[in-house]
Amino acid sequence: MQPHDFWQTIHPPGSFDTVGPFTGFFPATLGQGEQIRLPIRPLADGSHALASLIINQASFDVQDALAGDLAPKLAAFRPEIIIGLPTLGLTLAAGVARALGHTRYVPLGTSRKFWYDESLSVPLSSITTPEQQKRLYVDPRMLPLIQGKRVALVDDVISSGTSIVSGLTLMASLGIEPVVIGAAMLQSERWHQRLDAFGPHWRGRVVSAFRTPMLQKAGEGSWRF
Repeated sequence: MQPHDFWQTIHPPGSFDTVGPFTGFFPATLGQGEQIRLPIRPLADGSHALASLIINQASFDVQDALAGDLAPKLAAFRPEIIIGLPTLGLTLAAGVARALGHTRYVPLGTSRKFWYDESLSVPLSSITTPEQQKRLYVDPRMLPLIQGKRVALVDDVISSGTSIVSGLTLMASLGIEPVVIGAAMLQSERWHQRLDAFGPHWRGRVVSAFRTPMLQKAGEGSWRF
């Protein structure tokens, strides 16, 4: 596959082997058995790899399928408003809000507008951009939409847990405890420790469209779990 061909097609159930070893791509499986081919990204140690999802590069069909899979799982927690984490989580959050019949969602941001209040922000880092030191902001004009409401916090991928804990920290500073956390992909289990350290109850509030494992090298160009 060419790099730009990933994340473009929803394949019928059973299209690809899910046991492995895997060469070139990892087949993620959605709730109804549909499959999406994800590129495999080797880690720096050369012995491990992860399946990757860049949701804003996905086709609209794939974006809609991911939002459609996640929305009923969030609906079980009866959220009144969806809050999206930047940057890629915003694409999913908007789709999920529409799938739930909401008329809008609340995007958090990393760009400080001149009317923002620095006290309504927390530090933010990402596994995909670890060298960039950012802050996570909520627009003060959005506060009436989320205070006292049943909030769902949505990101595209939960991997190390850093971004989602930043989102939870910001919500806590506003006196808000989300009823559920949603993601398209739970990437391995590395996020468990960080989220558990923030609060042992949080892992039970996490839902996703699919999960992908940490992969180990099985041979030249092939991977297994």
